Amino acid sequence: MIRATQLRVIDQDGKQLGVMSKNEALSLAEEQELDLVEISPDANPPVAKIINWGKYNYQRTKQLQKNKRSAKSFEVKQMRFGLKIGEHDLGVKTKKILGFLEAGHKVKITVFYRGRELAHKDLGFKLADRVIAGFGEAIVVDQQPQLAGKQLSFVIRSNNNAKAKNS
Repeated sequence: MIRATQLRVIDQDGKQLGVMSKNEALSLAEEQELDLVEISPDANPPVAKIINWGKYNYQRTKQLQKNKRSAKSFEVKQMRFGLKIGEHDLGVKTKKILGFLEAGHKVKITVFYRGRELAHKDLGFKLADRVIAGFGEAIVVDQQPQLAGKQLSFVIRSNNNAKAKNS
């Protein structure tokens, strides 16, 4: 519902038609079998555009969905390692992490300590260094390994520069 009496009108091609009364703008839109939509109500005078409302609404919805999809792609995935992880298990988890990185996700890696393992904190840091070294220059460490309670955690992401050099 357009409340203003005077409007700055723009046609569907983006060409300004000038300032006119609301009734003139509505009749102009009806002649073209289009709708008059108020784009900027806070402007002085308010800006209205003559467009096909259905098409405009469809494109706006599609753009919102696209923005929502692209915003979701930066999700932080998590992978947990035990201190006594075997070589094969480490390889399997490393492949899974590589898949997350290729999909564009950041990965938070957590090494957890059980019971008396906490007395050997250095083993967790060595495991973290092994994991980081295993990826080489394909990753960037966003958060350095740090101990918090019974967990050692760090965050990695894909190094986009390394991908560009390999291509």
